[in-house]
Amino acid sequence: MGLGSISFILIVGLIIIALSVFFTFVPIMLWISALASGVPVGIITLVGMRLRRVIPHRIVNPLIKARKAGLDLTTNQLESHYLAGGNVDRVVDALIAAQRANIPLGFERAAAIDLAGRDVLQAVQMSVNPKVIETPVVAAVAMDGIEVKARARVTVRANIDRLVGGAGEETIIARVGEGIVTTIGSSKTHKDVLENPDSISHTVLNKGLDSGTAFEILSIDIADVDVGKNIGAQLQTDQAEADKRIAQAKAEERRAMAVAQEQEMRARVQEMRAKVVEAEAQVPQAMAEALRTGKLGVMDYMNMQNIMADTEMRGSIGKMGHSHKHSDDKNK
Repeated sequence: MGLGSISFILIVGLIIIALSVFFTFVPIMLWISALASGVPVGIITLVGMRLRRVIPHRIVNPLIKARKAGLDLTTNQLESHYLAGGNVDRVVDALIAAQRANIPLGFERAAAIDLAGRDVLQAVQMSVNPKVIETPVVAAVAMDGIEVKARARVTVRANIDRLVGGAGEETIIARVGEGIVTTIGSSKTHKDVLENPDSISHTVLNKGLDSGTAFEILSIDIADVDVGKNIGAQLQTDQAEADKRIAQAKAEERRAMAVAQEQEMRARVQEMRAKVVEAEAQVPQAMAEALRTGKLGVMDYMNMQNIMADTEMRGSIGKMGHSHKHSDDKNK
């Protein structure tokens, strides 16, 4: 192979590489598609998107769709929203849906809703086709102590103006549940709620529960109402059981105090008996000492013995008379 042939092959290879890089970096087919759709986008603009790390087809394709729908959008608007982290295709679809439904929605508003984390297309669809939110079972107690369980279906419509900064579905469910509890709790009997479940709907709707939320409540329908437990009777039973336990505890406390006092008295009696025994044990010694020292004469001692014997005899006679009387009473 000659030098000329090698040079030719190198030149062809370099041309192929250059064309590959060119067609990879410059989306010619996308540019042709835009021109065919009547959306003039310059090659320089597409190259600039590449340099700004913007995927061109994510800007051009939504722009073509918007122009075909009659929306006056520019590449700068879509590109700035893309660079901000937004979903350009969803915003354009939402603008087209809003235009078809005669809902006033501008690009800046739609872009703000999208950047706030809301699904702007779903919001537009909910503005046209309201959504039904079903609450979980809410239990409340009427004034007569009977528990009532209710479940509601809330029909809401998205409020475009309050989507940014407005509360979501969880707030609607919580507020409706609070309204149900309030209505049931203010009813005199559970029968009033069962007979007129629509009273819950009227009371809840009059509270303006959709203020500060991203939705507008259209209606609240009570889907199901059931009777639960007799909470009043259960509370009374629990209170009676608690009172019973308190009384038992107090009685046990009094019994323990009585036992402690009895034990204390027994201890005192034992102590007194010990002292008496100790004193009686000292009497003979004292008498012997008195006789020895002459403080007590023999006659005095004999008189004292006679008195003690007489006292003991009288005591014996008294016990015998008492026992005879007790036997007569039993015989009778």
